Amino acid sequence: MSDAPSRRTIELTVNGERHEVEVEPRKLLADVLRQDLGLTGLNLGCSHGVCGSCTVLLDGATARSCILFAVQADGAEITTIEGIAPSNEEMHPIQEAFWEQQGLQCGYCTPGMVLRTVELLRENPDPTREEVREGIASNLCRCTGYQFIVDSVIDAAARLREGEPDGHVRPLIGAEEAGPEDDHANPAPAAHP
Repeated sequence: MSDAPSRRTIELTVNGERHEVEVEPRKLLADVLRQDLGLTGLNLGCSHGVCGSCTVLLDGATARSCILFAVQADGAEITTIEGIAPSNEEMHPIQEAFWEQQGLQCGYCTPGMVLRTVELLRENPDPTREEVREGIASNLCRCTGYQFIVDSVIDAAARLREGEPDGHVRPLIGAEEAGPEDDHANPAPAAHP
């Protein structure tokens, strides 16, 4: 009998692209995304699910990829920071707002903050500053003091409500599953203690 864990083939749809990956059952989703798929936009900070720098969207809801086994995500649709922009030449309105409002400093927490903002604004397209503070409380930033991040989220909300210059409003990631009658399809996770 071998001591080596058996490997399993899992299927993930990441940023709209289907992947079959062979993994050990103990391999974390963050490691599959970074090492096997080369998606290094997500960062590993605490490796305990507390800081939020490894945040991805898993079937439209934020998830901590550093504490989720890849086999648990078998069959899921995953969006990483690399998957929210419409193209390599254009940023998503949330990314534009973070850039213009200086909602990043070192940038380590930014991918997780942006993805948390995607979910937050899908649930509440017109949040107050206090609702933004509460909504991003599950993600830590050690540089900005959060003020510019709050400014960025408020700016992003306005951009998304106003739509594009041609009048087309870009859908938020995951909005395909949640219609107007289902405003709470993916409730926000509780902040970590």
